[in-house]
Amino acid sequence: MTDAAISIRGLSKIYKGGKQALHGIDLDIPRGQIFGLLGPNGAGKSTTINILAGLVNKSAGEVSIWGFDIDRDPRNAKASIGIVPQEIVFDPFFTPRETLENQAGFYGVPPAKRRTMELLGKVHLTDKADAYARSLSGGMKRRLLVAKAMVHSPPVLVLDEPTAGVDVELRQQLWDYVRELNAQGVTIVLTTHYLEEAEELCDRIAIINHGRLITNEPTRDLVGRAQEKAVEVTVDRDLDAAPDAACFDKIELKGSRTLVITYDKSKVNAGEVLAAVQKDGLGIVDVSTREADLEDVFLSLTRSANG
Repeated sequence: MTDAAISIRGLSKIYKGGKQALHGIDLDIPRGQIFGLLGPNGAGKSTTINILAGLVNKSAGEVSIWGFDIDRDPRNAKASIGIVPQEIVFDPFFTPRETLENQAGFYGVPPAKRRTMELLGKVHLTDKADAYARSLSGGMKRRLLVAKAMVHSPPVLVLDEPTAGVDVELRQQLWDYVRELNAQGVTIVLTTHYLEEAEELCDRIAIINHGRLITNEPTRDLVGRAQEKAVEVTVDRDLDAAPDAACFDKIELKGSRTLVITYDKSKVNAGEVLAAVQKDGLGIVDVSTREADLEDVFLSLTRSANG
């Protein structure tokens, strides 16, 4: 047994035709955390998740789930993980109750140990237990998929874009349940395009871009990288070139009178930046500022990886 809920070493995937989706990824997902796996579209997140789910065969590397190697011990590896896919897929002619009962049967859960109504209650679908699944709204179907992934009580739950197309209230209910599962010891792996969601929920975040892991850090440390602050200064006369000063990390001229200055807020403050502009004899007409956040870190890291 290892301390990692999921351990990935040298994971590569080359699809037929030569497209390489993953380039030797090494990643450990600690037990008991809510772990964010982020990246732009086509970065390799879904390929990674599909390999964990047993839906895609890897080209190289080793993967273990809860200490079970997916090649040497596939049965226990699959029993240790629940996957909530991005696509809403299940038989529309089964009711939610039948969907969960059938799924529990696939995993060999004996009838006496099944938690069908408990799980439906957790995802607020008790009153829909016997309705045809095709009559459920998109948000209800999404929540049913979460319950379906939990029928065999796996210690690891992977949520692939779980709140896409879900309204704010249902999203909040879903996250309340995810936090409850995590408090009970379930390791959660989350992919999302909502960066504020990842910032709020995740203990740690890894970012994949072009099939490569570009960072894997505690969320607080990652957000702490956002020391960059941008200030946009409109001056009182036309400029041929942007002035420079030691306290500027970067400066660019936007139009003939607007300067966009980036600086490190841990080293200087806005007053010092504006004073440096005025030292060149420029009058300041207007100023606007913008704080950096996880989105800025994400864009900065993925841009530099593209370079």
